[in-house]
Amino acid sequence: MKQFADLLELLALTPSRTRKIAALAQYFTEVPDPDRGLALAVLTGEMDIRNVKPALLRETVLREVDETLFGLSYDYVGDLGETIALIWPHHGEGELPSLSGVVEILNHTSKADLPRVIGDMLTIAANHERWALVKLATGALRVGVSARLAKTALAEMSGVDLQAIEEVWHGVKPPYGVLFDWLEGRTERPEIDHTARFHPMMLSTPIEDSDFDRLDPRDFSAEWKWDGIRVQLVLGRDGVSMFSRTGDDIGGSFPDVVEAAMGRAVLDGELLVGHDFDAKSFNDLQQRLNRKVASPRQMQELPAFVRVYDMLFDGDEDIRAFGWEQRRARLEAWFAANPQTRMDISELLSFDDWEAVGTLRRQGADEHGHEGVMLKLRTSPYVPGRPKGLWFKWKRDPNVVDAVLMYAQRGHGKRSSYYSDYTFGVWKGNELVPIGKAYFGFTDEELKQLDRWIRANTLNAFGPVREVKKDLVFEVAFDSAQQSTRHKSGVALRFPRINRIRWDKPAQEAARLEDMDAFVG
Repeated sequence: MKQFADLLELLALTPSRTRKIAALAQYFTEVPDPDRGLALAVLTGEMDIRNVKPALLRETVLREVDETLFGLSYDYVGDLGETIALIWPHHGEGELPSLSGVVEILNHTSKADLPRVIGDMLTIAANHERWALVKLATGALRVGVSARLAKTALAEMSGVDLQAIEEVWHGVKPPYGVLFDWLEGRTERPEIDHTARFHPMMLSTPIEDSDFDRLDPRDFSAEWKWDGIRVQLVLGRDGVSMFSRTGDDIGGSFPDVVEAAMGRAVLDGELLVGHDFDAKSFNDLQQRLNRKVASPRQMQELPAFVRVYDMLFDGDEDIRAFGWEQRRARLEAWFAANPQTRMDISELLSFDDWEAVGTLRRQGADEHGHEGVMLKLRTSPYVPGRPKGLWFKWKRDPNVVDAVLMYAQRGHGKRSSYYSDYTFGVWKGNELVPIGKAYFGFTDEELKQLDRWIRANTLNAFGPVREVKKDLVFEVAFDSAQQSTRHKSGVALRFPRINRIRWDKPAQEAARLEDMDAFVG
């Protein structure tokens, strides 16, 4: 467990991506099985400690620590693991079991005995081991490591291409003995049926003004950039899976799509909601996201469907090396042979030059709320990652509104000492009503300035949240706005971010709620 705790501490304190990869590669090289495989599962979100929840950890600590003291400490520190590590009052002799041993204990101890067992482990653990123990138990790592970064470290460790690792990832399971045997040359690459796994997606790059001078519009196709979430549908022999862009299997949350899919293929598209393939807003889709089980009412009111725009496998045939035009022809033929009720094909846009595409882009945003247009090289193969010059996204210009800071909350990880999560609002009469939250769009120096301002201008504190004087204006950029019954203002912003801090602007000159009508689609 000590090696795992050392790793997490280093990852949390190291901002360098290169250093994180090197640390992970070293850990995977030096630590034996199954501990390294379990660590990999924790880092990639594949580990689930079933019996331990934050409430149980809190209960365990409150048996030994005054509740008010714990509340004040948690408010100041902003991180449950760090708070428990610092406040636990007992220190004893001993050594924690290995990572696999700790996982075994947490997963197989009865719920009645868990507080005592966790308390015993906290007592013999060093401070950073306590922190790691809480992170392990809750899965809330926040150490700046994504699943892809962990896989990149495996590639660094082994010399095996990252794409090859992505290709087999969903066919191997923790503690990944088969995976490490392959990476270290003891066995051949695992044979994973393509119909049972996720395939790394091809991504686009933002188009620059200079690109239009060197690109020939005749070489490209265009289609709308749909306002949903990217998904991959794998229609195999034994069933249908639906993966998110990050490779998470979300099919269980959308049975209306999965159960209606017919045929054999691997398809790339956009998950949307709406009746008769009439896509509703992202705000409507959000009501069905992050839910493990969809209710019958949700599926009736917000039926899901996938707008397909590419094909990776036609039956068992891998067609990713084909050009986009060939894949599109295969996709259209496949749809003709396999009529679908919860899938359709993304339409292609007609244009003669880039000026015409620009006109379509503006009209699509103004009249239909489209995010922009996608431009795809007609000869482009389907290449995982973000290859340059093949697929471009030309997003609509962001909307901007001046809003007033209302509340601030502590961040997480390296931002846990700063007030970095901001709720802002617009005027409704003489009252401010919140329209959104943002936690990026500013520099580290601006964050320090904002933190100082917030501490000096606090009106009330509610746990980790501070209400501030209504004096500071943010210029907020956002992609779109939608009506929302969940917000007091009746408005919800899509992808809000701080565009500029208006230290110079009086709060009374910020936007009013009626000004938002121009943005609401």
